Amino acid sequence: MKGQVTETPDDGLTTRQRRNRPLVIVHTGDGKGKSTAAFGLALRGWNQGWPIGVFQFVKSAKWRIGEQSALEALADVHDTTGKGGPIEWHKMGSGWSWSRKTGSEEDHQAAAAEGWAEIKRRLAQQTHTLYVLDEFTYPINWGWIDVDDVVATLTERPGHQHVIITGRRCDPKIIEIADLVTEMTKIVHPFDHGQKGQRGIEW
Repeated sequence: MKGQVTETPDDGLTTRQRRNRPLVIVHTGDGKGKSTAAFGLALRGWNQGWPIGVFQFVKSAKWRIGEQSALEALADVHDTTGKGGPIEWHKMGSGWSWSRKTGSEEDHQAAAAEGWAEIKRRLAQQTHTLYVLDEFTYPINWGWIDVDDVVATLTERPGHQHVIITGRRCDPKIIEIADLVTEMTKIVHPFDHGQKGQRGIEW
């Protein structure tokens, strides 16, 4: 069954066209690994030479997670050798990279809206081939970002742009228009036994 589909839709597309359609991908659920899986796809995209944009909506900007360090090193490899693709990493926690405005607890809602507005601009301009919208479900669930606007923007985005959304409790409207949805289910977790996060596993 490797590489074989269970059915071929009558959509008028060739096999090549269907294979290369841009995807909306969702990693949701209560289990660990949603962001990690998204960054794994970013590694594959970098290897293909894709321009990649990572937009981190919840984690504190002071927390320099391991994936960021690794992807930024690969961005440097691209800049110096031309290998792979360019990578941008933007975090909301202390103000978005492009705005230079310092964030605070009080204006996180405005910062989330600003981040989404910038992503919309980049989708319209086809800036990246792969967008990782990390923990994007949360500002949507909190009402900070309009889910209908997200659905319309993703559905109508031009060109060949893949979008990955991570976070718990993804809105059903987004799941409905997604091409690939994975739900991470927690079976056992060290936290259940009082073990705190550790280096190399959580960050």
